[in-house]
Amino acid sequence: MGGDPGDGAFDSFLGLGAEDLQRLQETLAQIRQLHDRMKRLLEAVLAISSELELNAALQTIVEVSADLVDARYGALGVLNEEGEFADLFTFGVPEEVYAAIGRMPTTHGLLGELVAHPRPMRVDDVTSHPLFREYPAGHPVMHSLLGTPLLVRGTVYGNMYFADKRSGGPFNGDDERIIAALASAASVAIENARLYERLRRSTEDFQRSLLPVLPDLPDVGGVRACARYRPSSSLPRIGGDWYDVIILPDGVPCLMVGDVMGHDLKSAAIMSKISNMLRVLTYEQCEPPSHILQRLDEVLHGLHGGPMATVLLARLEEHSGSAWRLYWSSAGHPPPLLVPADGPARYLLTESGHPLGVTPTLPRPDHEELIAAGSTLIMYTDGLVESPGHSLDEGLDGLAREASRLRRLPLDEMCDQLLYPRSENFTDDVALLALRLGRPGTVQGSMERNGTPLI
Repeated sequence: MGGDPGDGAFDSFLGLGAEDLQRLQETLAQIRQLHDRMKRLLEAVLAISSELELNAALQTIVEVSADLVDARYGALGVLNEEGEFADLFTFGVPEEVYAAIGRMPTTHGLLGELVAHPRPMRVDDVTSHPLFREYPAGHPVMHSLLGTPLLVRGTVYGNMYFADKRSGGPFNGDDERIIAALASAASVAIENARLYERLRRSTEDFQRSLLPVLPDLPDVGGVRACARYRPSSSLPRIGGDWYDVIILPDGVPCLMVGDVMGHDLKSAAIMSKISNMLRVLTYEQCEPPSHILQRLDEVLHGLHGGPMATVLLARLEEHSGSAWRLYWSSAGHPPPLLVPADGPARYLLTESGHPLGVTPTLPRPDHEELIAAGSTLIMYTDGLVESPGHSLDEGLDGLAREASRLRRLPLDEMCDQLLYPRSENFTDDVALLALRLGRPGTVQGSMERNGTPLI
């Protein structure tokens, strides 16, 4: 009486037959196997989520998926916006296969079915399927197939497919569900990358639309000019850097480079206002650069509350048959870099003045420099010389060294070389305006375009 309640359960357990025990052991083994697969699936999703580079993430998805479903071969094909395969990530496929049949899959047969009718597919015998097409010479002979589309909100981004279990036998429902989960991760990764690229392009196009198309200078003898703009390498690829060149009523080129503080849409809008105001004031007043900057500061304070910005404003005047006179004023902007035809490059170091937006009442100085014909003058924004882990002096020294080394190149190539080697790693926008000064009074050509956009 009053025995342990568990005694009956224990007696029942002891009464299990050999077949019952075997089924119980098989069930426990399946549960352990399922638990292990789910753990590996979770680890795979976490690893994919932490991967910032799309191609590396997609390659990881193929390799992990093939391992989880015990597949001998695996592939993930990515479609471009025209619906054609543009990239392929594989597992277990030797390089000699690509040499024999090409790398990109076709949109015909079973693989085409995954795109044309995007739903999961399991085929135990590939060769007996009505959509099967003969394998081309050099292609591995595959027997079973498990495939799924890469699909987000009705848009097909590609497909993912696996062939032949290493342990033999067909793919099952658990395999299909695992592949569907990882295909979903791949689809979202591709969609996010494309949304990011569209946003990057649209913001960059907007930024470029705010910048001027530099005019030809048919009436300015001896001046060759080139401009470049590079956005920050991180979103939003838009900011407040700009350049401009206009011809004043007295025939003198007026050069402008500026940088509104901030790195967003608001900065770009302010930049557009400041650059347009500066154009009008410079053209109408034909006064010394310092007076124009002071007037600009007054207008900005009165109309817009005094936004912060740095500006370099300069006139380039003919001085003699062998020299030019640069007459400029700076509102807190980095100094121009002068690269003579021979000898070391040097910065035109002067009192830089205070930025726009501080106070319109403080006086601003003007500066002048005689520049020998054959020299190159470089005006830029601070993104060209500032970078994490390096001091501003190091950045300025580096720019001067590079400009000296490149001085013999055509001007457009020189500008490209100053920008492009690190154009994907700029932490800030960069505007660059460079002028190569020939002999005054000689027509040397107009603004360089060379078939490519100036910006």
